[in-house]
This record gives sequence, structure tokens and C-alpha cells, in this order.
Amino acid sequence: MNATALGVLAVGLSVFALLVVLAVAVRVGRLLRAYDGLVAGDESAGFTAAVGRQTALAQLLRRDVQSLREDVAATRADLADALRHVAVVRYDAFGDAGGLLSFSAALLDDRGDGLVLTCITGRSDTRTYAKAVQSGAGEQALSPEEQEAVAKAVAVPSRSA
Repeated sequence: MNATALGVLAVGLSVFALLVVLAVAVRVGRLLRAYDGLVAGDESAGFTAAVGRQTALAQLLRRDVQSLREDVAATRADLADALRHVAVVRYDAFGDAGGLLSFSAALLDDRGDGLVLTCITGRSDTRTYAKAVQSGAGEQALSPEEQEAVAKAVAVPSRSA
């Protein structure tokens, strides 16, 4: 090989080495930034202390998640008692009053317990009645409209999460 070829080869290898050094410098810079983020401003602490802090934080988060799970379970149990099955049946109680002014509304929990409210509207007066419901059946005799309202309310599906 002549001197020119050796010079070109040396320059080429030098450029390649320079590119490798630049790539390594960029990589080291990224690693240093990641390490600084891990240590979070505590220059005296090392990697072990940073891992210890992250482990303690993870344990706190696990306890918080477990507490939230317990709260959700308690809320679901309470929700079973909520009157969330609702249905309304509108009708004309008397022939002289039109417009479906009378109604029966059933409000039940998940077990079918609750109440039926009935409002009967006539030409000159309005009467309201409330009857208890246990397991989807009235404790007192229910009118056909009240029975229909209870049946519709029982058919309303529960929306559980």
C-alpha cells in the first residue's frame, strides 16, 4: 500500500472512531439523565437507596389498592340495598279523566324489596297510596297496575361494575 491509501484509510478509521465516540457519549448522557431521575435530586444517595425508595413506594401503592378494593366491595354490598329497580305504569283510573294521569311506581332493591306508590287521579280529587313489597310480592293486595309496575321493576337488570 502506498502512503496515500494509508492516509485515506487512517482518516476513514478516525472518522469511524469519532462517530463511535459520539454515539457512546450520547448513550452515556441518556444513562446519566435516567440515573438522575432515579435518584431524584438526592446526590448523596446511590442506586441502592433509590431502589429502596421505589420499593417502599410500591408497597404503599399495594396497600392503597387493597384499601380501594375493600371500599369497592363494601360499596357493592351497600348498593344491593339501594332502590335501583324502578318502573312506572300510567293509566286512566276512571273513564271521566283522560290523559293517563294516574300511575303506579315500583321502587325495588336487588332482592325485590321496596315499595309501590300509586296515585289515582279523578275529576275532582287525587289519592296517593304506598304499599310495601317483599321479594317482589306485595304485603297487601296489589292492583293489576301495581303488579305490572312490580313485574317491570323486577325485570330491570342490575348494572354491576
